[in-house]
Amino acid sequence: MNFKEKYTKEIVPKLKEKFAYENIMQVPSIKKIVLNVGFGRHSKEKAYIKNVVDTLTKISGQKPVLTKAKKSIASFKVREGAEIGSCVTLRGPRMYDFIDKLINITYPRVTDFRGVDNKCVDNSGNMTVGFKESTPFPEVDLDDLENVFGLEISFSTTAKTREEGLELFTLMGFPFKK
Repeated sequence: MNFKEKYTKEIVPKLKEKFAYENIMQVPSIKKIVLNVGFGRHSKEKAYIKNVVDTLTKISGQKPVLTKAKKSIASFKVREGAEIGSCVTLRGPRMYDFIDKLINITYPRVTDFRGVDNKCVDNSGNMTVGFKESTPFPEVDLDDLENVFGLEISFSTTAKTREEGLELFTLMGFPFKK
């Protein structure tokens, strides 16, 4: 059973029962997942940027977009239009495959992992999780990885409240701290 089937057959009925939704369209779901990496002080190094883009491509299964600075900030030595990061937006089947891989493969590979802090879920039911390094992902080959970098994963949902979002992520199988 893939993750989309699990969502429709197991998670939706539980959420519908718990929150007493009358219509199935009221049940919260995940709209998109955004993987984001900021280049920081390495924004001028082409080899570093290529390494990050290649690794994000392997992790997500699609090519990332380079994000550019919207305005110049002199104290950070950033010029308007300079490439300052990279991001990938996942939707549809790729999104569900990524959630399945994250929960079942990636989280168990994180060293000293004690669970996701439930403070990661905001008041509108969305969740943002950060990784200090990209090495727990199974696609990342440690021999080919030249530079270790962190990444941020944002889950955007249709939930209206924090409780709805937290219950959605808990039923999906995210390992929250007790």
